Amino acid sequence: MGLSISAVVLLAIIVFMLVKKSGLKGGHALVCVLLGFYLAGTSFAPSIEDLSANVANIVEDISF
Repeated sequence: MGLSISAVVLLAIIVFMLVKKSGLKGGHALVCVLLGFYLAGTSFAPSIEDLSANVANIVEDISF
């Protein structure tokens, strides 16, 4: 678990720097995908799932 959290922190820093300093490209997107996989295995996963569900509900309630 310690290695997993370290990887999440490292990937989050990498993604932040890539977005901030350069345009998000194919290789950068791969790093974002890896971050997502590592986040899915952490204790943040339920919070992320709840946030995603809430955002989906908000978007669903918008009438165009």
